[in-house]
Amino acid sequence: MAGIGSDVALRDIWFGRVWRANASRLVAEADGLVALWMPEGSPAKYPVDPAGNEVRLPHPEPVLADRVASRDSLALLRPGRRHSIWLFWTPEGAFDHWYVNFERSLGWRAGAYDTVDEKLDLIVSAGGELRWKDEDELEHAAELGLVVADDVRAEAASVVGDWPFPTGWEDFRPEPGWAIPQLPAGWDTV
Repeated sequence: MAGIGSDVALRDIWFGRVWRANASRLVAEADGLVALWMPEGSPAKYPVDPAGNEVRLPHPEPVLADRVASRDSLALLRPGRRHSIWLFWTPEGAFDHWYVNFERSLGWRAGAYDTVDEKLDLIVSAGGELRWKDEDELEHAAELGLVVADDVRAEAASVVGDWPFPTGWEDFRPEPGWAIPQLPAGWDTV
């Protein structure tokens, strides 16, 4: 496992390969919580088709392209849970919204925290308004046998029912002098 302040990869794994990877900094790891900081400008990899368009549903042979994070975020992961909660801030540094990513946790592996994205997402405004995202991708992925839509919806109902907002991380600020995290060596090894 990496130490606090280390650069690590937050990865989405499909078919035994890296499907997405985000460079992040390990901020906390205690009491069943992993917190990963991804500031604006952090490098990331994402899947594209031969024309360079982003591919949303996994397939066995992804081609990964480069991009950078467009805003500051912090991912809160609880190993064994079927979702993570991401916090996003405005360019001015004010807390903006929460983003619930429904996923299966695979845990730590050689400088990376691995998940399997289950396609459905939930955006929660700072005022508590809900907006579901990618319901069509959930249905398509279920039709392809990649996810079990009823299991994902049950987790979504659990999150809304238990209402984990605020998280206590809304005032997070990185350590002064921290550089932009980089993808660590071996980020693409599964």
